[in-house]
Amino acid sequence: MTEEKIQSLVRNKIAMLIDGDNAQAGLLSQMLVESGRYGQVTVRRIYGDWTTSSMNSWKETLNFHAFQPIQQFRYTIGKNATDSAMIIDAMDILHASVVDGFCLVSSDSDYTRLATRIRETGIFVMGIGEKKTPKPFVNACDVFVYTENLVTEKKTVTQAHKPKDGTKKNKDEKEIDPVPLLTQAFEMSVQPDGWASLANMGNSLYQLDPGFDPRTYGHKQLSKMMMKFKDQFEIHEKDTGGFFVKIKE
Repeated sequence: MTEEKIQSLVRNKIAMLIDGDNAQAGLLSQMLVESGRYGQVTVRRIYGDWTTSSMNSWKETLNFHAFQPIQQFRYTIGKNATDSAMIIDAMDILHASVVDGFCLVSSDSDYTRLATRIRETGIFVMGIGEKKTPKPFVNACDVFVYTENLVTEKKTVTQAHKPKDGTKKNKDEKEIDPVPLLTQAFEMSVQPDGWASLANMGNSLYQLDPGFDPRTYGHKQLSKMMMKFKDQFEIHEKDTGGFFVKIKE
């Protein structure tokens, strides 16, 4: 996908639909970051049979990220009715014209025709799934992200922000540490040259956490707050105005 096309999608509205039986709850934050590169995730739904214990891992994280759980009973043992419910909802959303793109989270080939149908209308569609995802589904999307890459990225971010002196942070310190959130906002806003506009990062921060406020961390402005983390981020102010940020290797 060209840089121009990516830029045109940044402020678009995205519907993220998750097949809860074929996705990992622990990667929901990373999946939001990936879809956030292409627009604002306004419709957030996850499908599954919430009467089964296999869906328990989703409950805490979907509440945190304001996802709407959609109940779908299994009519027959061994058969999954989730895909039908998700496809029907996707078509309803498509015809309602309330979004500019879709993010389909699953490794199931049953969504191949859905992705193709969405693209036929000229609407952007991305997929997120495991590397075992059948190629027809992968190729039916404009963009497809493998969850194995998200797992690696999550580990890298976690290790990068461990205390250098080897000490462990207490619970309160973990809750107020903004670096992981800043890193996710950077990943959503970064351009091909490796730099991200601080203004775009600000928009991404509010998408990740609507309650974000630099004053929570003792700063009136985001730019002032970023200066505090020069060990993690390189900050550059252009002559024409505006700050740009880059993660230090």
